[in-house]
Amino acid sequence: MTYTFSKKQMVLAVSCALALGVLSNVAQADTSPADTLYAADQAGSAVRSGTGLCWHTGTGPAVYKAECDPAPVVAAVEPAPVKMAEAAAPAPAPVAPVPVIEKVKLDADTLFTFDKAVLRPEGKSALNDFADKYKDIKPEMIMVVGYTDRLGSDAYNQRLSEQRASAVKSYLIAKNIDPSRINSEGKGEKDPVTKDGECKGGKSAKVIACLQPDRRVEVDVTSTQTVK
Repeated sequence: MTYTFSKKQMVLAVSCALALGVLSNVAQADTSPADTLYAADQAGSAVRSGTGLCWHTGTGPAVYKAECDPAPVVAAVEPAPVKMAEAAAPAPAPVAPVPVIEKVKLDADTLFTFDKAVLRPEGKSALNDFADKYKDIKPEMIMVVGYTDRLGSDAYNQRLSEQRASAVKSYLIAKNIDPSRINSEGKGEKDPVTKDGECKGGKSAKVIACLQPDRRVEVDVTSTQTVK
């Protein structure tokens, strides 16, 4: 018996054949466990539909396939906050050195013969010790002040006190103390150390001995360092 196919039937038959061929290729494709979500041909490429979409096999886990799925979105990891280092406390401002005034009292009877302004050997020795004591300090200022006792006139005692202070100043300069840093003055019988009525009487050996504390040379040393 001879069957005659119409043109419509022929088109339908060709379409079915093509579909069977595609499915046959899908069935024959090698599939690995990692690609079971999508169908692959013998070359290992994904089988695509007419619109370019990958064929889904309907079996296996939902495994990502680069050529069929968009790149997975990786959740952004919020960076850990960076702890700022605490600012170091500012260093305290340096404290400016405070000038210190040291007062040295030298016995005039050690420095000079009574009623004289010429240094004795004992006086020079005392000034040597003084200069050695301050040689490493380099004082800002040295003030030499001479005093006398009450015996004699005010004018005489004033002049004698100035002469004694000047003699001490000159000797210290000779011991390498900067002349620009040393001054001298005399105050005569002012500012006595003895108290009123303590040494009564006129000029005598007893009274002279009693008034000895009033005969002195005071040296004020102004420096930012102190002597050890």
